[in-house]
Amino acid sequence: MSAAAAHAAAIANAIKASGAIIKVEPQDFVNIVRKVDKPLVVYAEGGFLSKNFQYLSSYKGLVFFTKSPEQIQFAPGAELIMARKIWIPG
Repeated sequence: MSAAAAHAAAIANAIKASGAIIKVEPQDFVNIVRKVDKPLVVYAEGGFLSKNFQYLSSYKGLVFFTKSPEQIQFAPGAELIMARKIWIPG
């Protein structure tokens, strides 16, 4: 199996394990989180050449992800959990 095929298989397996992850723009992510009474948001700082902030949250059984160059401020009722790293398949 070539390296590219192995990589594609690893991504496919990761998607099967995690389910669908929907990538949205930062403002759309904020709007989704606002719809939840007590949202849970997992975030991490990332970036190789430039710093970015990555966020995950769920809404109605779907998982939403966004990446922003600036830290997003959430309403006081949001529970924030800092992760060491967020890895999204593909």
